Amino acid sequence: MYQYGHYGAALLAYAPIGAVVALADFEAVAIVGGLVCVSLSTLPDVDHRLPFVAHRGPTHTLVFAALVGAALAAAAAVLVEAASPLVDVAFVGFAFLIGTLSIGSHLLADALTPMGIRPFWPVSRRRYTLNVTPAKSPVANYVLFLAGVAATAAAAGVVLTAG
Repeated sequence: MYQYGHYGAALLAYAPIGAVVALADFEAVAIVGGLVCVSLSTLPDVDHRLPFVAHRGPTHTLVFAALVGAALAAAAAVLVEAASPLVDVAFVGFAFLIGTLSIGSHLLADALTPMGIRPFWPVSRRRYTLNVTPAKSPVANYVLFLAGVAATAAAAGVVLTAG
């Protein structure tokens, strides 16, 4: 998928989580979490600019998703200044979830394409694909983007009517 398709996949994956966080009275955290999730959603495609790294290679794996989650959690642990250790743990866990989810949404979007992904590399070289649409399809990318926007709008609507 292309950039807009990945943005849509990230929004689609994050919308229910953002709604739960906002309903728990952490609206600002929910918004920042969504922005971070969308911002990181195209990170696996950095492999286009890395020498000796194949496209949809190591950056398109569950290991990479966990590493990004761990890096975001580590950054959150350094930055957090909460009064309660419990809040610190929750915030760091949320950061891990957002980092992992952003990469996971990218993997799921790429699994829609015939090329697919190898999410369990280096343990397994098996490729997984749903073979729904080519990555370059503008229609598929914009449909995914619009689905993410619609899910975000629906989540925001739930939060607004509950509050």
